[in-house]
Amino acid sequence: MSVQYRVAFGKNDEAVDGPDDADVVVTVAAADVALGAQVAFMQGKLKNTGSTGALLAVLADGSAAAALSRLASRS
Repeated sequence: MSVQYRVAFGKNDEAVDGPDDADVVVTVAAADVALGAQVAFMQGKLKNTGSTGALLAVLADGSAAAALSRLASRS
Protein backbone atom coordinates (compact mmCIF):
# COMPACT_ATOMS: atom_id res chain seq x y z
CA MET A 1 0.00 0.00 0.00
CA SER A 2 1.38 3.39 -0.97
CA VAL A 3 0.20 6.79 0.20
CA GLN A 4 0.84 10.25 -1.19
CA TYR A 5 0.45 13.17 1.22
CA ARG A 6 -0.30 16.72 0.08
CA VAL A 7 -0.32 19.79 2.33
CA ALA A 8 -1.77 22.88 0.63
CA PHE A 9 -0.34 26.26 1.64
CA GLY A 10 -2.30 28.21 -0.95
CA LYS A 11 -3.52 28.02 -4.50
CA ASN A 12 -0.91 26.19 -6.60
CA ASP A 13 1.40 25.92 -3.57
CA GLU A 14 1.58 22.54 -1.91
CA ALA A 15 4.16 20.20 -0.42
CA VAL A 16 3.95 16.62 -1.68
CA ASP A 17 5.43 13.40 -0.34
CA GLY A 18 4.88 9.99 -1.89
CA PRO A 19 4.62 8.35 -5.31
CA ASP A 20 2.41 9.74 -8.08
CA ASP A 21 0.77 6.32 -8.54
CA ALA A 22 -0.15 5.92 -4.86
CA ASP A 23 -3.13 3.83 -3.74
CA VAL A 24 -4.32 6.69 -1.52
CA VAL A 25 -3.84 10.45 -1.92
CA VAL A 26 -4.37 12.48 1.26
CA THR A 27 -4.83 16.27 1.00
CA VAL A 28 -5.19 18.80 3.81
CA ALA A 29 -4.72 22.56 4.18
CA ALA A 30 -1.63 23.59 6.14
CA ALA A 31 -3.76 25.47 8.66
CA ASP A 32 -5.69 22.27 9.45
CA VAL A 33 -2.63 20.09 10.14
CA ALA A 34 -2.55 21.40 13.72
CA LEU A 35 -5.90 19.67 14.36
CA GLY A 36 -4.28 16.28 13.91
CA ALA A 37 -4.95 13.91 11.02
CA GLN A 38 -7.74 11.97 12.72
CA VAL A 39 -9.65 15.07 13.83
CA ALA A 40 -9.20 16.76 10.44
CA PHE A 41 -10.62 13.63 8.75
CA MET A 42 -13.62 13.49 11.08
CA GLN A 43 -14.32 17.21 10.49
CA GLY A 44 -14.10 16.76 6.73
CA LYS A 45 -10.99 18.91 6.38
CA LEU A 46 -8.70 16.06 5.38
CA LYS A 47 -9.65 14.74 1.95
CA ASN A 48 -8.64 11.48 0.34
CA THR A 49 -8.94 9.66 -2.93
CA GLY A 50 -8.52 5.93 -3.15
CA SER A 51 -9.02 3.23 -0.57
CA THR A 52 -10.68 4.42 2.62
CA GLY A 53 -9.48 1.27 4.39
CA ALA A 54 -5.88 2.16 3.60
CA LEU A 55 -6.48 5.70 4.84
CA LEU A 56 -7.90 4.44 8.12
CA ALA A 57 -4.85 2.19 8.53
CA VAL A 58 -2.38 5.09 8.24
CA LEU A 59 -4.55 7.23 10.51
CA ALA A 60 -4.57 4.48 13.14
CA ASP A 61 -0.81 3.83 13.11
CA GLY A 62 0.10 7.52 13.28
CA SER A 63 2.12 7.64 10.07
CA ALA A 64 -0.34 10.06 8.43
CA ALA A 65 -0.04 12.57 11.28
CA ALA A 66 3.77 12.36 11.22
CA ALA A 67 4.01 12.84 7.44
CA LEU A 68 1.55 15.72 7.35
CA SER A 69 3.26 17.46 10.25
CA ARG A 70 6.64 17.11 8.53
CA LEU A 71 5.29 18.55 5.28
CA ALA A 72 3.49 21.42 7.03
CA SER A 73 6.69 22.53 8.76
CA ARG A 74 8.60 23.17 5.54
CA SER A 75 11.04 26.00 5.67
